[in-house]
Amino acid sequence: DDYVAKPFLPAELLLRLAAVLRRSYNLPDALPAIALGEAEVDLATGEVRRLGAVESTLTAKEHALVKRLNESRGSIVTTDELCCSVYGDEFGHANALAILVRRLREKVEDDPSHPRWVVTVRGLGYRLMREEAR
Repeated sequence: DDYVAKPFLPAELLLRLAAVLRRSYNLPDALPAIALGEAEVDLATGEVRRLGAVESTLTAKEHALVKRLNESRGSIVTTDELCCSVYGDEFGHANALAILVRRLREKVEDDPSHPRWVVTVRGLGYRLMREEAR
């Protein structure tokens, strides 16, 4: 149900294939909420709540970032993979990704300077820590 015009980038083809596969499987409509300490990120709405009250809303890129990190189930996601997932055809740069991670941390971490949940793995990428993994 999709068409890719030539010339195309391999990354675009992979993203479109992933989208077709997602549509072909019956997945639940409601996305889960992620508990990160006192903060809770609702993946369906992009809202960040603390103590039940909406504190902020994620931007589209922040939402794509936290969603991709959550899909990894606590594993490390490389910087290149995150750039491709978040920026797609825009070819995000590692510095832009670092700024995006910083903004996400400011919304979900108690102390963004000492992150507990969105953790940098030096030289590799980032990891979303889960409560059970701590």
